[in-house]
Amino acid sequence: MKVSELLEQRRQNWRELEQLCEGGPVRRWTAAATVARFGSLYRAACADLALADAYQLPPDTVQYLHRLVGRAHNQLYRTQPFNVAVWTEVLFVEAPQRIFRDGCVQLAFCIFWGAFLLSFFLALSKESFPHYAEEMLSTEEIEKLESNFSEPISGRDPTMNYAMAGFYIQHNTGIGFKCFASGLLVVPGIFICLYNAAFLGAAFGYMARPDVVEGANFFHFVTAHGPFELTAIVLAAGAGLRLGWSWIDTRGMTRLASLRQTAVECMPIIGAMMVLFFLAALIEGLLSPSSAPYSVKAAVAILSSGALMFYFVILGFPRGNEDATR
Repeated sequence: MKVSELLEQRRQNWRELEQLCEGGPVRRWTAAATVARFGSLYRAACADLALADAYQLPPDTVQYLHRLVGRAHNQLYRTQPFNVAVWTEVLFVEAPQRIFRDGCVQLAFCIFWGAFLLSFFLALSKESFPHYAEEMLSTEEIEKLESNFSEPISGRDPTMNYAMAGFYIQHNTGIGFKCFASGLLVVPGIFICLYNAAFLGAAFGYMARPDVVEGANFFHFVTAHGPFELTAIVLAAGAGLRLGWSWIDTRGMTRLASLRQTAVECMPIIGAMMVLFFLAALIEGLLSPSSAPYSVKAAVAILSSGALMFYFVILGFPRGNEDATR
């Protein structure tokens, strides 16, 4: 068959591709079959253009295919203007509701706060459990805590605050991604979540003992940024467990396809985690070490906790007949 005859037979595909190019941006299409068909027609048109050029077909045909391929390329890759309404819907409706209903986030929340509170009271109860704090934290870690908070929180050189805020962003995000990455194997993720919760709970409980004089300085430092930082750790663990579970429950897909789809579903959780770690680092670098009264830091912690409650619970609570997330 001549090349000209072959290309003539493909005109129907070209017309179909033209019609799809009139259907709006590809990223807005909801039917996977339509997206796949568009990709197939686009690749075929590129091949037809190569044939038309190679065999020097009539200029009108070559020019038409050039325009068609260019139009399809722009349809596939063009950027979209920022849409305030769409992003408002994503940030304040879809994201909090997806996070609130996510079973892995709920599990991470229960594991972390259950272990944290239990460890806190065990370390606080010196009479009932006299050696728990030392066994959980180690003597060296306790001495380090007491040494770090032996002096009242009276502020530091302001030029150091921004450098320390950057350090805290890196350090806190590292902790979060460690929880996240370990969750890919499920059991290690649960173990690390438990360990971090128990360790932090023991530190808080030990420093809350009446006979530990450094405790007042400790809470003067950690109160303001604590809500954001601890919530971010929970989200990191939850996102990791969600990805890890996708290897087990593939919903009929291949393991790789399940992982890819779940990674997209985890983006709101990961995004919220990163924002909270960033806010916690700013507070930890700028406000926590300052000489501001404890009442100011407590007020920041209360406002932070209220904001978290509003975003994740009030905005996230299911409404109407929405389907529950798996």
